[in-house]
Amino acid sequence: MSVLQRSLALLERLSVDVRGLPLATLADELSMPRSAAHRLLGELAEYGYVRQSRERGDYMLTTKLVTLGLTHLKLTGVTDLCQPIVDRLAAASGELVRLGVVDIDHLTWVITAQGATSGLRYDPDAGIDAHLSCTSSGQAWLSTLPDEDALELVAREGYARPGQYGPQAPTSPTAVLRALRQTRKQGYAMTVETYRPGISALAVPVTAAGRGTVGVVVISGPSVRLTETRMLELLPELQAAAAEVAGASGASPLFDRAYAPPTARAAAPAAATQALNAESTVVRARRA
Repeated sequence: MSVLQRSLALLERLSVDVRGLPLATLADELSMPRSAAHRLLGELAEYGYVRQSRERGDYMLTTKLVTLGLTHLKLTGVTDLCQPIVDRLAAASGELVRLGVVDIDHLTWVITAQGATSGLRYDPDAGIDAHLSCTSSGQAWLSTLPDEDALELVAREGYARPGQYGPQAPTSPTAVLRALRQTRKQGYAMTVETYRPGISALAVPVTAAGRGTVGVVVISGPSVRLTETRMLELLPELQAAAAEVAGASGASPLFDRAYAPPTARAAAPAAATQALNAESTVVRARRA
């Protein structure tokens, strides 16, 4: 791994262990020499991204990365545009509502509102990316893509292993395709115990005119309360919220990252280069 890859690997590993980790654990888990890990952690600490705990000397992240992320979200305008929409839906449904934004090849949660004020609550893990094959949000997004592209994204992320997620999680390409075709047919994804035991969810893709699917809005909650009947009752409000987000999405650059196949992404720079070359030829001809 390069120095940059090792530095990023250290940051990513520390992000999922908030109490910190000792140098030896970090180096061994990431298969890097302890001397190299010590040097990189020292540099990250110098720039304010990492610090050592006073008690044990373990390394942990500072809030600098969080600050960068929150600043970025604020400047994109997505919070001002979409938080009120998510808040209203959470209040109306009495359940957890989240907005995920498509970032080329993954789906990232950017806004959350908890509508449950008492009783059972679903408060998801701290991770910010949706697992594609076994969440209603992932299935809602993948259903808007060709089957081949959807399966490629799932394969890259990895299929659910038995016992890893909910008891109804799809664990094979056939099961994923079956779920995607049902979602595509009805226009929404409804899941029960696919991501977590006892949790149901209903998701609708956010589709912006001329830009494809740019996000997903999802309602999640305990299955004993969020039954299939209840989810169907909430569907019109969820669809209205997704349409409202789609209408507002043009005002935020965060929604300009819709999925494109790898061949299209590779072709885009080449097309831009060809356009620049053509423009230069025209300019030289005029000067001549």
